[in-house]
Amino acid sequence: MTHAYQWVQWNRHKRVYDFVLALAVVGYLAAFVAVGMITHPPPGEIAPPVLVIRALGTLAILLLHFILLIGPLARFTTLAAPLLYNRRHLGVTFFVIALLHGLLSIVFYGGFGVRNPASAVLSAYGSFGSVSGFPFEILGLLALVIFFVMAATSHDFWLTNLGARFWKTLHMLVYVAYGLVMLHVALGALQSEPSVLYPAMLVFGAVLIAGAHLAAGWREWRRDAGAPHADTEWFHAADLDDIEDNAAKVVCLPGRERVAIVRHGGAVSAVSNVCAHQGGPLGEGRVIDGCLTCPWHGYQYLPAEGQSPPPFTETIPTYDVRVEGTRILIKPGANPPGTRVEPAKINAEDDA
Repeated sequence: MTHAYQWVQWNRHKRVYDFVLALAVVGYLAAFVAVGMITHPPPGEIAPPVLVIRALGTLAILLLHFILLIGPLARFTTLAAPLLYNRRHLGVTFFVIALLHGLLSIVFYGGFGVRNPASAVLSAYGSFGSVSGFPFEILGLLALVIFFVMAATSHDFWLTNLGARFWKTLHMLVYVAYGLVMLHVALGALQSEPSVLYPAMLVFGAVLIAGAHLAAGWREWRRDAGAPHADTEWFHAADLDDIEDNAAKVVCLPGRERVAIVRHGGAVSAVSNVCAHQGGPLGEGRVIDGCLTCPWHGYQYLPAEGQSPPPFTETIPTYDVRVEGTRILIKPGANPPGTRVEPAKINAEDDA
C-alpha cells in the first residue's frame, strides 16, 4: 500500500519475482531459437527472424495460460498467493512479448513490398468464409488491443479513478481476448502444421483453463451452500479454537457476503471478507502490525475500525460480535463501511 501513486512500489519480493521472470523469459527465447536452429539444419533451415517470431508467440501463449490459471490455483492452495500478488507484473510482461511478436511479424512478412507493412499483412487474406483463408491476423490484433487496454490500466491510479467495479469488468475482457488468441492460432499457424500434436496442445490448454475455473467455482459454491442458517439475531459463527491468534476465519452467510472473523490481541472482531481494493479474500490473510492484511495485494484494515490505517481511506463493512464461553457469535446485519465496533474480549479461562 502507498498513499501516493508510484510507477512500481518496489520491494525485495517484487525484485526477486521480476528477476526470476526476466531470466525465465530470456532463457525460453534463447532455448527455443537454439533448438530450432539445431533441429532445422540446412538446407531446410528456418530463418532466424521466423524462429524469434515463433519463440515470442509460443511464449506469449504459455504465459497467458499460466496467468489465467493463477486465480483458480489460489482458491486451492496458498502457495499460489505470491504469484497472484504480482500477477500484474506477469500480465504486463506478457503484453510486451505479445506486442513484440506482432510487430516483428508485421515487419518480416509485410515489410518487403511497396505497401505499408501493417496493411500488407492484414489484407493478405480476405476470405472470412474460408478456414484456410481466414484473416487470422485481425483476431490477433483485436486481442492485442484488449491486452493493451488491460496493461495500460493495470496501475492502481486507474483502479481508483475508474472505480473497482468498472475496472474489474474491464479486466474480465481477458477471457474475450483469450478466445481471440485461440482462434488466431487455430486459424493461422496451425493451418500449416501437419502434426496433430499442436492442435492437441491447444485443446488441452483450453480444457485446462475451463476445468480449473469450473473446479474453483464449484468449490466456492459448495462452501457457500454449506453455510449455517442465520435466522436469529445472533448466530454461532465459530469457536475460539477454530482461529489462531493474529489470523482470521472465513464464515459464509446465506444470501449475504462472506465475513472474516479476526482474532487479535485477546479479542475478536468481524469484518467483510471482501477487500475494497480488488475483492480479495481478507479472511485468508493474517494480522500484521495490528491490521488484517489482504493476501492478494497487501491492503490492510484495522479489524475494529473497518478501515485502513491513516493516511489510507479504504473502508469495509463491520459486524457486531461477542464471545460467550468458547463460542463466537455474530449479528448477521452488516454495519456501514468504516463503522467502529468494540472488539469482543476473550476471557482468560476461555482462551486456555
